[in-house]
Amino acid sequence: MPISNAAFVRSTIILLMAGMISLLGIVGTSLWLVSKVQVYFAELIEVREVRSSAADLLSTLKDAETGQRGFVITGEANFRKPYDDALKAVAERQKSLEEKAARFPRYAERIPDIRRLVSEKLVELAETVEAVTQGNSSEAVAQVKTDRGRIIMDELRTQLGDIMSDADRHLQEGVIDTLWSAGALQWTTVIGAIAIIGVLGGAAIIVAQYTRDIVVARREVETLNATLEKRVDERTEELIRANQEVQRFAYIVTHDLRAPLVNIMGFTSELQASLGSIQGYVLADEKPPSADDILEARRAASEDLPEAIGFIRSSTKKMDGLINAILKISRDGRRELKIERVDIKALVEAGAAAVNHQVGESDGEIAIDDKLPTVISDRLSLEQVFGNLFDNAIKYQSPDRPLRVSVKARNAGRAGFTIEFTDNGRGIAPEDHERVFELFRRSGTQDKPGEGIGLAHVRSLMRNLGGDIVVRSELGQGTTFVLRLPSDLSKVVRSMQA
Repeated sequence: MPISNAAFVRSTIILLMAGMISLLGIVGTSLWLVSKVQVYFAELIEVREVRSSAADLLSTLKDAETGQRGFVITGEANFRKPYDDALKAVAERQKSLEEKAARFPRYAERIPDIRRLVSEKLVELAETVEAVTQGNSSEAVAQVKTDRGRIIMDELRTQLGDIMSDADRHLQEGVIDTLWSAGALQWTTVIGAIAIIGVLGGAAIIVAQYTRDIVVARREVETLNATLEKRVDERTEELIRANQEVQRFAYIVTHDLRAPLVNIMGFTSELQASLGSIQGYVLADEKPPSADDILEARRAASEDLPEAIGFIRSSTKKMDGLINAILKISRDGRRELKIERVDIKALVEAGAAAVNHQVGESDGEIAIDDKLPTVISDRLSLEQVFGNLFDNAIKYQSPDRPLRVSVKARNAGRAGFTIEFTDNGRGIAPEDHERVFELFRRSGTQDKPGEGIGLAHVRSLMRNLGGDIVVRSELGQGTTFVLRLPSDLSKVVRSMQA
């Protein structure tokens, strides 16, 4: 059974909505899981820093105690050097631990006891070292034998050891959570890919059937009475254009949407691989990680993970932009035109005022012809047309000269009016003059943001208004867009309905 235009549009919109829902599901779940991975990893780093600071402080105090005992036993100055060096580092190590532990209440509550014990230990060390320095070695030895220093050191080992043990436990739990999130992200991508591929397959089947129906309709038109030849030619031309648009749409759905999906799947695998380096660093247990392990973990954290996450985000954003662009053009094509009297000069002046500050930044200017006509057309469509043209002129202006834009018109008689929109920007190569009006296609160096829908949208709008748009341009010499616009759209609509 042939597919009607309404059924095709309805089926296409349903499939697009299904694709968008699948995409939004992937995007939302992926962003949530990526956010969890980032939170887990950030907490892992902070917990490891607390553990490292606690270990450093304990090690420094041990060094100070070792130097003290060597100096007390021998009385020689060279045995005192470890004590002096450690003493200089204690304050810095203690400050580092307090700053990093402040982020975690369970560690911060131990800081007052640790601060007190460190102070008492330093006093005990200083008293014995000072006694030896004053020549009272026997007094220093007696103080050491009181076991006061050992008791304080044991309490410090307990406090700092509890922090390190708790940190190790949280590191292990964080790695497990991170690995789970990465696995869930991968499965989300696979399931979403299957859903989108299903949508693509359904769209391809509908497009193929609709295309076959168009071919059949063309053959039937060719058999009509010779007196209908003119109308047959008109309808055939419309069918050819519709066929071409359907084919382009099929290519976009099956190719442009699939490319970002492939990127998402590839970089999800890279994200999984990067976790191996981080796991080797974080789960070092009692064995200190090697320099290579640390380098690999840092490279994964600073380069591989952000790069993979960035590519996943950009790919999902691109897919969302492509689907939204298709829906936007589809909606505009179905919007009922509001036919009214439109002063083109006032409309263009309003569009110029909206971008005047951007033009002024490059000492540019916009010249608007006083003879721009008044037409009977759809105001919103014309506002979008000139808004797009102004935006393109600013986006693609030449960097080596101020921007100059001019808008002028001439009467084309029964054909309506011809409006020329000219800028002195970087221009368009001759081979791209038609390509720039195709959906998602752009010309020249791709150094500006955009999806390539602006001029495709403009042409769609102009044809809905019974007109058209073409371009004259040379690279480096600027661009002129020539708009053909009927003077009275209501007559065009009646003619098409007749």
